[in-house]
Amino acid sequence: MDTDTAEGPELVLQGKFADAATRAACSQDSPPAKDEGVIRIPVRMVSQIRKACDAAEAASTQL
Repeated sequence: MDTDTAEGPELVLQGKFADAATRAACSQDSPPAKDEGVIRIPVRMVSQIRKACDAAEAASTQL
């Protein structure tokens, strides 16, 4: 969680860059902005992401 951004708190994720076919498929539904990318998150990280999302949500109610 990065709380020091100009836009407000943001969740920071780490993952592998998606292959060209996956990026193309994602772009059909939701084209990424110029400063965005498509990444893959391993299933083993789901519980960690859930905890981070819960912490981010809790922090946003305190702002």
